[in-house]
Amino acid sequence: MSDLKKIFQYHQFSKHGNNGFAPGPGYLDWASQPDPFRRYPGAQIVPLEKVPPAERPYFSEALQPAPTSIAPWNFTSLSQLFFDCLALSAWKSFQGSQWALRVNPSSGNLHPTEGYLISGPLEGLSTAPAVFHYCPSIHALEVRARLSMEAWETMRAGFGPQTLFIGLSSIYWRESWKYGLRAFRYCQHDLGHALGAVNMACAGLGWQAVLLDHLAGETLEVILGLTKKSETEVEVPDCLIAISPKLDEAKPDTDTRQILEVFNKDLQWMGTPNVLSHSHVEWSGIHEVSQATEKPPTDHLPSFPCTGEASLLEEDAFPLRKAIHQRRSAVAMDRRTRIHRSTFLQFMIKATPALCPLPFQTISWEPQVHLGLFVHRVDDLPQGLYFLLRNKKHLQELQSTFKSDFVWKKPQGCPETLDLFLLEEGDFRPLATSVSCGQQIAGDGCFSLGMISAFRQPLEQQGPWFYRRLYWECGAIGQILYLQAEVSGIRSTGIGCFLDDPVHRIFGIQDTSYQSLYHFTVGGPIEDTRLTTLPPY
Repeated sequence: MSDLKKIFQYHQFSKHGNNGFAPGPGYLDWASQPDPFRRYPGAQIVPLEKVPPAERPYFSEALQPAPTSIAPWNFTSLSQLFFDCLALSAWKSFQGSQWALRVNPSSGNLHPTEGYLISGPLEGLSTAPAVFHYCPSIHALEVRARLSMEAWETMRAGFGPQTLFIGLSSIYWRESWKYGLRAFRYCQHDLGHALGAVNMACAGLGWQAVLLDHLAGETLEVILGLTKKSETEVEVPDCLIAISPKLDEAKPDTDTRQILEVFNKDLQWMGTPNVLSHSHVEWSGIHEVSQATEKPPTDHLPSFPCTGEASLLEEDAFPLRKAIHQRRSAVAMDRRTRIHRSTFLQFMIKATPALCPLPFQTISWEPQVHLGLFVHRVDDLPQGLYFLLRNKKHLQELQSTFKSDFVWKKPQGCPETLDLFLLEEGDFRPLATSVSCGQQIAGDGCFSLGMISAFRQPLEQQGPWFYRRLYWECGAIGQILYLQAEVSGIRSTGIGCFLDDPVHRIFGIQDTSYQSLYHFTVGGPIEDTRLTTLPPY
């Protein structure tokens, strides 16, 4: 069976439907719950600074393509970068139990995503180039390997001296313990959230980030020291991101043979990964789709941050880093909070790369994901089914794919350059709830949505490895929606449990040309007063 057929098969088998859910564990074996924190005992620990959130930049300032200020290239800024993208944001406590929250969201708060740093010498960090693993539990770096200057210069060839690299990986078991076969999807959502978190952390520093999407999965294994694989707790490298104040001046080479040579030459890896669970359940379908979607080497050069239009961004006085660190996932909505149309439009503008590029600077491909919207409680906007087009090239195909009686009408007050359409007026609250596995939160907020992606064509054109990236794009969209909700004084949450094909039928999708990959809801939250909130560190 071809890799592409394996992906279509996995996608079909991992769907939830009216007649049953995707294969899952059936119950939660708390004795085998995975440790949410990867550690490398035996590795040297480098504590990072806990940089308190500052008043500036404001959220709207950070989203301007031209930064208002650029942070110095030093240990404090490096510490802030990790503090703002992968660190803890709080601890929650209830009846003697405690669990950590992080600035990067995760399905079920299970956190399959791990972060790594590759850096040259930096005062306060290391006198030599090195590969590090990031430990969010203590906000510190573990030294995994020291690099020679030859290896470092080869690694950063084509980039300026002020460059570092962040690697991201996934441990599928952390999600499959709870979610079974569908967990692979959720791991990719979380990877996209982490990409979005890196984008916004860089925006706060005035730095740039770019996904080095020409690298093969095998190359990433070598660079991140993940060649020795556990049979049960597999950690899969997903991507590498270059970060610098001046990435647009870089000219990287797509030939990675020299990198592999220097990394394979006398490199000593330090520390042994901790065991996350003492018992495991294997989901062979996840292993198969992971192998089928492994990235081969390609000649795609990195796409550097664009300078799209930002004139529609509404000014605010809300500190970016406050939004990052207070972000929470709502667990219930109050059924009464309403937002104004102008606030709703800001969500749509921030989710559109052509109008707000910085949240998507590590998404190196043309947008494939659009938003099918259930609008419930937005002043000066009729209740109904709406659609946000994030790539104008898809309009004609979408109109021919969707129901023929949709009106495709621009709502009143919508800016000309924002491709938002009313499809059908009506009260979609019960239907939004129903197709989100009966979760009331989808109908009780101001609006909810399904992220509807071009599916068959991009996979056939780009290759099976592109399947993961469709979910990454969804996660990056989710991250900016989370932050906009905080700035707007409300809350949001991602919804991974939805009934795939019943969602498609709402829009009239009858084949695999488009698929809904992630759901989201935004509204006035109901706080759980039983929980105690504790500081992150």
